[in-house]
Order: sequence, then C-alpha cells, then structure tokens
Amino acid sequence: MVKYTPGVDVVFSALADPTRLRIVERLARGELTVGEIASGFSMSQPAISKHVKILEVSGLLSRRVAGRVHHCRLVPNRMREATTWLSTQERFWNEALDNLDDFLTRTSTRKKKR
Repeated sequence: MVKYTPGVDVVFSALADPTRLRIVERLARGELTVGEIASGFSMSQPAISKHVKILEVSGLLSRRVAGRVHHCRLVPNRMREATTWLSTQERFWNEALDNLDDFLTRTSTRKKKR
C-alpha cells in the first residue's frame, strides 16, 4: 500500500514551476539575497519575491531579513521528505512491476508447455 505523506504535495507544487526550480538550484550552491536571485532572471524583483514567498511557504527555503535585505537559504528537511516519498514510490512500483514480470513469465511458460 502506498503511504500518503502530508505536505509533500506542497513541495512538488512549488517545484513544478520552472522559475522556482531554478531558484532552488541556485540556492543549492549557497545563501543568496532576493536581489541576487533576481539578477539571474529576466523578470522583476517583485515577481521573483512572489516565487520566493511560495518556496518559503512550502518550507523549501527560509528567509532572514537584515534591514531591507532578504537573505534566502534552502531548508533541506522538506526536500528530504519529498525524496523519502519518491524512494517509497520507487520501491513500491519496482516490487509491483517485478511481481507482474514474474506472473507473466510463469503464465507464458505454462502456455508454451501445453
């Protein structure tokens, strides 16, 4: 039985957007300010701030404010939860497909013997 992990859907939803995915990839190299993040995109800083907010709400990043500067960094725990969920799915489906392969092999072998 596949187990549902609450909150993982929010992580996948946040990562489904290409801009947010690129932001996460950039933050994987280290902490950046929102201005530094925005400099890598051809969109306004307010638009990037909206993407950052979605990543923050999903739990994928944290924000530290120093004066008017917002520093962002990844929060690895949420990504680990998603990775754990994916690993569970992979094990489930590999086992199910192996069982199907075994069944089809046995069924095919029986038909050939007749």
